[in-house]
Amino acid sequence: MAESTKSSSGFTAEERAAMRQRAKELKAQESAAEARQSALDKIASLDEPDRSNAERILAIVDEVAPGLAARTYYGSPAWADADGKVVFFYQERAKFKVRYGNLAFFEPATLDDGTMWGTAWAITKLSKADEKRIAELVKKAAGL
Repeated sequence: MAESTKSSSGFTAEERAAMRQRAKELKAQESAAEARQSALDKIASLDEPDRSNAERILAIVDEVAPGLAARTYYGSPAWADADGKVVFFYQERAKFKVRYGNLAFFEPATLDDGTMWGTAWAITKLSKADEKRIAELVKKAAGL
C-alpha cells in the first residue's frame, strides 16, 4: 500500500478497522450465542455470491460437525473447536477486492496428507460437488 494511506500510527484505516473488529470478537467469545449471532449477522451482510456461499458452508458445518461453533474471525465468518480455536473461516471477495472467496483452514484442522496438502480453497460459486468436498474437509477438520 502507498505510504500516504498510512496514519501516523503506521496502520492503514483498514488495518485499524480489523484490529477494532478483532477486539470486538474477543469480547463476543464470552457468549457462544453472541458469537454465533455475530457470524450470522456478518453472513447476512455479505454481497452475492459470498452470502450464498457462506450460508451453504454454515449449513454444511451445522449438519456434519455441530460441535464446531460459528463466530467471526477478523470480521469473517469462522468456526471454532471446543477450545475456542478457529479451525477455518470464509473470507469474502469484497474484503480484499478479489474475484473469489477463500475457505481457509488453520492448524487445528489437521488436514495433513503426506508432506504437502491444501489449507485454502478459492470459491466463486458452490456446486453440489463442491459442497460434498467441503463436508469432507469439515468432517476431517473436526476430527470426525
